Amino acid sequence: MKLLRFGANGNEKPGAMDEEGIIRDISAHVKDISCVNLDDKGLQALNTVNLSECPVVDPGTRLGQPVSDVRKVVCIGLNYSDHAKEAGMDIPAEPVLFMKADTALSGPNDNVVIPHRSTKLDWEVELGIVIGKTARYVDEANAMDYIAGFCVVNDVSERAFQIEGTGQWVKGKSHDSFCPFGPYLTTKDEIADVQSLDLWLDIDGKRVQSGNTNTMIFSVAHIVSYVSQHMTLRAGDLIPTGTPPGVGMGLKPQRWLKAGEVMTVGIAGLGEIQQKVVTMDEYTA
Repeated sequence: MKLLRFGANGNEKPGAMDEEGIIRDISAHVKDISCVNLDDKGLQALNTVNLSECPVVDPGTRLGQPVSDVRKVVCIGLNYSDHAKEAGMDIPAEPVLFMKADTALSGPNDNVVIPHRSTKLDWEVELGIVIGKTARYVDEANAMDYIAGFCVVNDVSERAFQIEGTGQWVKGKSHDSFCPFGPYLTTKDEIADVQSLDLWLDIDGKRVQSGNTNTMIFSVAHIVSYVSQHMTLRAGDLIPTGTPPGVGMGLKPQRWLKAGEVMTVGIAGLGEIQQKVVTMDEYTA
């Protein structure tokens, strides 16, 4: 299934994409796409909905974040060996964890804002894991059982905030609009091999990032298991899993996002999301 939410910000309805790529309104069958229906029982119930009988949604309708109540965003840093190299950092011996504020979450095609005092706004295409049920001290062999599905994430970063001055990755990752994700939640049964997916990111139609999840240092299963040793994961939690090379910080010379530019971010089998970069004066949360 490809589950999504559509409508104006704050008034989204639940939807699903049918086999022809048409968005259907499933609000007659479920109140929302939220933590309460991401476990196996909830997803099985949604899978029984006959989408051909559900109303068609205008394809021009805004898409919201595909899960309504993400309570935490746990990110994995430096999880592609070639990205660690371009960042000038050692290959980590274990996953590097940091957080993004939940207020950074936004719809897949919503604008990304340049914060006040920002000088180094950067992009990162990432595979996102959406947790389906409570995970605590999970073995790697069973970790996939705790995943509802996957999505595309743009881990937007302000590198000056993140690295310079006092540093702090969370500070450089958490501004409003810094975590657009979607366009839908693709349930894990639709992905034959999550460790063999192409990823890409274009700016104004020019490819700047490309990679494949087969070059991850730590696999999806390892990540879920590892994080669950350090904190309880709950249904709806989002885990962006790291980015391949090609971020602005790693280019020579370095290159930063500017107002008016458009990022197109995609992963094979999971769709594409797109964000325009705007100034604070243009931004509406």
